[in-house]
Amino acid sequence: MAGALVRRNLIPVLCTRTADGVSEAHYIEMLLARKVAGIIFVAASYVDAGPEQTKALRARKLPIVLINEADENLGVPRVAVDDAVAVDLAMAHLRDLGHQRIGLIVGPRGHVPSERKLAEFRRLGGTLVAHTMFSIAGGQTAVAPLLEAGATAVVCASDTLALGAIRGARKQGRRVPEELSVVGFDDSVYMPMMDPPLTTVRQPIAAIGVAAVNSLVAQIERRPVPLDEELFEPELIVRSSTAAAP
Repeated sequence: MAGALVRRNLIPVLCTRTADGVSEAHYIEMLLARKVAGIIFVAASYVDAGPEQTKALRARKLPIVLINEADENLGVPRVAVDDAVAVDLAMAHLRDLGHQRIGLIVGPRGHVPSERKLAEFRRLGGTLVAHTMFSIAGGQTAVAPLLEAGATAVVCASDTLALGAIRGARKQGRRVPEELSVVGFDDSVYMPMMDPPLTTVRQPIAAIGVAAVNSLVAQIERRPVPLDEELFEPELIVRSSTAAAP
């Protein structure tokens, strides 16, 4: 995405959440003070940044694009991966391998991508669900009740959660993938090098980034942009963390 911005003669400024607690609201205040041309929020929500910051953004009519928004933000240009398709791909793969008891590990309640994955999982007949924080520790804790309920496979809402689920299963003496198949989401850079290499659903990051930049530039140039969310289909990447049901 940075490359796409530079090609449009825009200088990207990266603001990330850090361990020392720099808030989204603080970043917005800083960016507004520097009179930036626009902001792309990634896996966040500008509404949740704080009422004063949201008011300031709206007053300035600053160009904004949300990527994989964390909360519902109607009336704002949005670009996202199709979470329903991601679940469809993972579930079809696991069912083809003979799995019937499939669990789902997602983020906190109210987190939009997690809720979308959960809705599709329910539509497909899934019942074994665990909510947790997006961390290895969260995945490790969340997999325990799913294993107790008889799950032979789990679909996770991030690769980090999947790595935690693998760790949790091994702590219970379960072998992956012989006794538990695990599917992640994102296809983070090191997933092919994990033990075992992780089967995951890959987000089309490049395409999403280009779409977000195009929307931002159109707003900067005062051209009309659609406010309907633009969805991109993910791709299933099969590796060694999934196998035939035991």
